[in-house]
Amino acid sequence: MAVSILLFIIIFCVIVVSHEFGHFIVAKKNGIKVNEFFIGMGPTLLSFEKGGTKYSVKLLPIGGACVFEGEDGLKSEEGDFSEGAFPNAPVFVRIATVFAGPLFNFITAYIMAIVIVWACGVCLPVVYDVTDGGQAQAAGIQAGDVITRMDGKKIHMWEQVSLISLTNQGEPIDLEYERDGEKYEVTVQPAFSQEDNRYYVGLQGRGEIISCTPLQVFKYGYHTMEYMVQYTIKSLSMLVQGQLSKDDVSGPVGMVMIVDETYDAVKETGMVNVILNMMNIALILSVNLGILNLLPLPALDGGRLVFLLIEAIRGKPIPPEKEGMVHLGGMLALMILMAIVLFNDITKLF
Repeated sequence: MAVSILLFIIIFCVIVVSHEFGHFIVAKKNGIKVNEFFIGMGPTLLSFEKGGTKYSVKLLPIGGACVFEGEDGLKSEEGDFSEGAFPNAPVFVRIATVFAGPLFNFITAYIMAIVIVWACGVCLPVVYDVTDGGQAQAAGIQAGDVITRMDGKKIHMWEQVSLISLTNQGEPIDLEYERDGEKYEVTVQPAFSQEDNRYYVGLQGRGEIISCTPLQVFKYGYHTMEYMVQYTIKSLSMLVQGQLSKDDVSGPVGMVMIVDETYDAVKETGMVNVILNMMNIALILSVNLGILNLLPLPALDGGRLVFLLIEAIRGKPIPPEKEGMVHLGGMLALMILMAIVLFNDITKLF
């Protein structure tokens, strides 16, 4: 377990540092003063100062921040924001600075996806087999067919086929496939399984795994990240609609357990496989962090972007004290949610 905790901390640091570095580098490039750049929460374990910025590592691996001068809306004793304060920067510079955090999460995820695809190849959307008497067979689909579109979405990898099939709630699926150079379009009506409590399209096995050329690595690295984005958005949608329960949500403790299970499953196959599997977890978490931070909720980057976009449209900012109250309420709600998720993680251990 000690190794798994260390691996989780490394993964956590990579995705949080990449996020906060996005804010940091854009702020620095545009003359915004960064007071502190820290990883973790709670008491400070170690810190140093360089270039007017304090860099810190804190005790609890549950977050991080890039703190800008004047970000809290407080003015200096002279009654104005100090030079280099966040509010003094042009509004579109502030928008770019806030947006850069999630953007760097996606860039980090893309780099990891490239490495994973380069090392492992990619699974093409080639039908391995169809269920005898199943819906796909009834629609005329055969082994060897290449699925090119599902519900109007272009398909590049088998994982995309699996995601649409797995999350289907009984809606007909418009499916396009290719056979011997010819394209065909069919509509498949998934069948419900009482035993598994889910709908099945009738496709079996996985697609065809191929090694990628250097150019294909960049292409399929992007599609791998794109798939993770689709997976995350679909999961959030299902959670909001009540199709997922609280047991499907994991916090830091739950993530340590996932890392531990993954490490135990692959450690006998060598260090390379351990690294690739940890990178895959980091890829998923990096995409999750990027998307969650773009949600238009108070205290998150998405919530701050809403206020900045309103300022850009109306030509003047929302009064800082009012914006501060909204974000404070959002932060309190976020802390309560984190406590609930942590409690839920702990109850899963018993």
